[in-house]
Amino acid sequence: MPELTTVQKLVAAVIPVMFAITVHEAAHGYVARYFGDRTAEMLGRLTLNPIKHIDPIGTILVPAVALLLTGWVFGWAKPVPVGFQNLRNPKRDMVFVAVAGPAVNILMGIAWAVIAGLIARSGLLGGTTGAVLMQMAIIGVFINSILAVFNMLPLPPLDGGRVAVGLLPEPASSRLASVEPYGFMILILLLASGILWPIISPVVSFVRRAIFSLAGLNF
Repeated sequence: MPELTTVQKLVAAVIPVMFAITVHEAAHGYVARYFGDRTAEMLGRLTLNPIKHIDPIGTILVPAVALLLTGWVFGWAKPVPVGFQNLRNPKRDMVFVAVAGPAVNILMGIAWAVIAGLIARSGLLGGTTGAVLMQMAIIGVFINSILAVFNMLPLPPLDGGRVAVGLLPEPASSRLASVEPYGFMILILLLASGILWPIISPVVSFVRRAIFSLAGLNF
């Protein structure tokens, strides 16, 4: 497989990163609507149009810089608003709303692995087009694995934190929910300190290998 230039790697990353981030957010909105909350729909966020979900820093700048500096991709989109009070059973239904994002990331990762398998068996890898497409598929599996694992950390306002709030009994549920105003700051500190990646990296690697194995690949 030919070596790709930095520009080619960036081009290959655009589509999988945009889909991974925006479909993740849209999934929250669609599941919230199913359980009675139409907030995202009324605000025009119940769509797969990536423009509606783009955060200039999290969706464009951070993934590009991460790819250039580290070789891996990470980013985020504007969170889809959910009116918890509109859900028919807020505590229970929020579990389903929260888990929808990571679940759809796993499904997209599997889809990209299937595409990678098709490319590997097509004979296209000897050319630049095939190499770019394979890089796109590999990034697709990787970014979706990262987002699925990262978002399931049990820290509000991450999806895993909201799942934990919905599943824990009182008073543990309320205590964990009270952390949400400080959750993003805690997350930034964990990322900046370098503590977080060594913790989630083995899990991300396991998920990535498991997804590729479904397509008969070993990456």
